[in-house]
Amino acid sequence: MTAAGSPVARGDEPVPGDAPVRVSAPGDVAVPVSAPGDKPVPAAPPGEQPAPGAEPVRGPVHPSGLLDVLGVASVVLDTDGRIVLWSPQAEQLFGYSAQEALGRSAVKLMIHEQHFDLVVKLFADVLETGESWAGAFPIRHKDGSTRLVEFRNQRLLDDRGDVYALGLAADQSTVRRLERDVALSTRMVAQSPIGLGVLDTDLRYVSVNPALERINGVPAEEHLGRTVAEVLPDVDAPALESAVRRVLETGVPLVDQSTVGRTPADPDEDHAWSLSMYRLEDALGTVLGVACSVVDVTEQHRAQVEAEAARRRLAVIADASTRIGTTLELDRTAHELADVAVPELADIAAVDLLDAVVEGRRSSLGPAEAAVIRALAVQAGRPSEALDAADPPGQIARYAPDRLVTQCVRTGSPVLVAEVEPADLPRIARSPEAAERLARARVHSYLAVPLIARGEVLGALDLKRTDNPLPFGDDDLLLARELAARAAVQIDNARWYQNARDTALTLQRSLLPSHPPMTGGLEVASRYQPAGATAEVGGDWFDVIPLDGGKTALVVGDVMGSGVNAAATMGRLRTASNTLASLDLDPARLLEHLDKTTEGLDHSIATCVYAVHDPHLRQCRIANAGHLPPVRVREGHAPELLELPTGAPLGVGGVEFSTTTVALEPGDRLVFYTDGLVETRQHPLDERLDALLHLLEGPDRPLEEVCDLLLRTLHQPDNSDDVALLIARAVTPD
Repeated sequence: MTAAGSPVARGDEPVPGDAPVRVSAPGDVAVPVSAPGDKPVPAAPPGEQPAPGAEPVRGPVHPSGLLDVLGVASVVLDTDGRIVLWSPQAEQLFGYSAQEALGRSAVKLMIHEQHFDLVVKLFADVLETGESWAGAFPIRHKDGSTRLVEFRNQRLLDDRGDVYALGLAADQSTVRRLERDVALSTRMVAQSPIGLGVLDTDLRYVSVNPALERINGVPAEEHLGRTVAEVLPDVDAPALESAVRRVLETGVPLVDQSTVGRTPADPDEDHAWSLSMYRLEDALGTVLGVACSVVDVTEQHRAQVEAEAARRRLAVIADASTRIGTTLELDRTAHELADVAVPELADIAAVDLLDAVVEGRRSSLGPAEAAVIRALAVQAGRPSEALDAADPPGQIARYAPDRLVTQCVRTGSPVLVAEVEPADLPRIARSPEAAERLARARVHSYLAVPLIARGEVLGALDLKRTDNPLPFGDDDLLLARELAARAAVQIDNARWYQNARDTALTLQRSLLPSHPPMTGGLEVASRYQPAGATAEVGGDWFDVIPLDGGKTALVVGDVMGSGVNAAATMGRLRTASNTLASLDLDPARLLEHLDKTTEGLDHSIATCVYAVHDPHLRQCRIANAGHLPPVRVREGHAPELLELPTGAPLGVGGVEFSTTTVALEPGDRLVFYTDGLVETRQHPLDERLDALLHLLEGPDRPLEEVCDLLLRTLHQPDNSDDVALLIARAVTPD
């Protein structure tokens, strides 16, 4: 008996299973009958096909994992229905060993008596007609149990013309399980919205599902036999193939690997995909290839990119908040803005202000007016010709009405050229030479954003890209406008501070004396140093006043407070001291008059030291109103602070002052100074006064050199107070 197939045999009496169905297979199958010791004819190696007409390649046949899972049994019967060949799988399936089965009637060995007639008829039909049939049939196992077995039967002819019947059989439950698995896998693969593909060990496609066809935009048949690079040239194929090889070699799955690229499905837009890869093996562990799943995550990727861009914008803005406007210096504030913009936003950034705005005037441009612009800062990620094309800081340049930066400051609106063409460069650059430099530097994107504060256009933030391959986009414009808005307020504050400070400084310098280096019996040198880190100037002053009889009055003072009011108060006190000095008053008496004058100046308070040098008597008479004591330097003696009654500051009122006389021989020096020279927040005053005395030690030096030494060594750059310094050396009168 031989049988194979899916339906169940049907006879006069009911049997388990389905009815048999004939499956025609015209013609006989001729097979050589091998004698013992013959070598099997091997199949071609996997992946190779023999050339037409060539002899088949001989070698060991690799077992099939699927056939091993099915456990397909082979049984050959002669024309009498006796078993002549019996495979090991048949022994496993039916329970009979080869010795027990060979030579016996298959019907009597394995078929229940009620099915004898049906089986004999089916057997006869196969031998007579040569048509195969398939079906599921109940057989009797050696242990007495009944099992449903799938059969597929067909007629065989040997080289002598003898007829045989071949039966291939497998346990029906195993076949059904595999059928369900295959049906489930096939349906899932075909209908899955996830792209699925299989690559062989040569990294060539052997299977793709419809979803992957749609994702790649390439029909399934155009995938087969080709590599990823051949099918999708616009993705990062080397990286993907490297990942596939790692999975093939290690067997470790790769899960949720992201990649970005373009496919024929949407050749003009980048897409993002999540890839997972798993090594495929058969039941024997033979590596078949790699299965890949592909999920289009473009929307999530874009959302992440946008979120990252927003995070980056916030980080840049937060950074700008701490880095821009650390001082009220206009140039430094502009440099801080340029430093923040490069490289986060641009490869080259320039901060330009309208020259009228820098000078403190309002500026409005007509349609045909050129923009007169002063460059304040330029920053670049690296040296380039684009940097050379920019106006150097401090230079004033005229930009024609058609220039883009002129358009920006005239309209108060950003100007964006996402993709710079050669024709755009003359409108970006100030001159043809600068345009040529920009072309050689490969400037490919341009953005100018106005600097607007308190409703006034101050200038523009000028941005260019050379190294960054991406053009300026809407996100960049948003970030640039936010930076410009924040920086413009700081720049405007610095501008107004600088204008006010310049005004006060000009006033104060105009009130300070311009004295000759020699007066009567004194050689003098002086310095005035404005405060380094305040919004306003102070009220420090000094004066050298020639008197009758070759005498000279020396004055150093400090009005408390700062700004124009302090400078104005200082001017009044200086005028008053000059007037009183001409009366040849005693120093203490002169300070009393100054005290009364100060009382009437809006509650102003000032410190002052007033000295009168008489070269004939070789002495100085000195009075002090709350000021730091002068230093006397004498040959052969250590520098000393003069011990003077401190007195009360001017403006307190009702306090008496006293005059002290000190000797001053030719060659001796007196050093007058204000507290800005020695006072700091970090050091005690005594320590700083000791440092002053130490600097004055040593051999005699030119007074100008001593002034520079004291300022350079003692005055702190960030000191919030200004400094007045006056040094006088006694000389022998003519």
